Amino acid sequence: MACSVQALRPTFTAQTPFSYSSPTSFVPLPAFPENGRKFHTGRKIRRKMANPGVCRAMVQQAVQGASAAYAKDMERLSAKESLLLAFKDAGGFEALVAGKTTDMQRIDVNERIIGLERLNPTPRPTTSPLLEGRWNFHWFGSGSPGLLAAKFIFERFPSTLFNLSKMDAVIKDLSAKITANMKLLNAIESNFVLSTKLSVEGPLRMKEEYVEGIFESPNINEETIPVQLRGAFGQAVSTAQQLPAPIRDAVASGLKVPLGGTFQRLFMISYLDGEILIIRDTAGIPEVLTRLDAVPSLVEAVPEYES
Repeated sequence: MACSVQALRPTFTAQTPFSYSSPTSFVPLPAFPENGRKFHTGRKIRRKMANPGVCRAMVQQAVQGASAAYAKDMERLSAKESLLLAFKDAGGFEALVAGKTTDMQRIDVNERIIGLERLNPTPRPTTSPLLEGRWNFHWFGSGSPGLLAAKFIFERFPSTLFNLSKMDAVIKDLSAKITANMKLLNAIESNFVLSTKLSVEGPLRMKEEYVEGIFESPNINEETIPVQLRGAFGQAVSTAQQLPAPIRDAVASGLKVPLGGTFQRLFMISYLDGEILIIRDTAGIPEVLTRLDAVPSLVEAVPEYES
């Protein structure tokens, strides 16, 4: 009757866990046989998992939101390129101030301005840091102050004698300086600087008050002066040098024209991003400006308006 102890031991076959598929998986659980030894056997249990439909919907919404934002950005970029191309086709700034743009060109530009305005990415442009910076004028409406001033000049002086080459504006801390660069005989260059004060009237509306105008002392390139005028130019320079010192200093610093409380206007910002600014006056006439400097950091906004 001799038998080995090992012969009396029950034998158990190990099961290899098989791969699970959601939501059921094979997990070994402890079992206790009669001899008190602990071993593992496989039992199937059900794991509670999150609803996969909810997760899938959240992913789809995120993808669709990103796709919609990308499509909006591409539409905005296309509209800006189309507007700048329309400016070029209309002859640019020189043709505009000289009154050489046609009705078809003007209505084409206005149509593209409206198309870009509906894509405005800045809901409160009057208090946005994007408003500050240096801007270049590209377009005036038929009744804007800039175009009226240009027409006043060109109606009295031929373009070969006098030319308005460019206009830009610097906006900083609710104040603006608008500079018009003028050339006389393509030899004498001078700037007229208009200083204005801005106040926020609402999320889109601002008021502009003209403070001061300055005719800066001209810069003269003697090499470009026509030969027939060089004699007269030399006499004028000699006469200026003989003026009393206070008068010479006043001429050198420019002629100042106080405008405080004389002129003001209301305008609305209909579009603003890091590259283009569009404003409209009370008559709805648009002015389009493009940025000349780097986009400012969006850290701190201009103080909010008081309703």
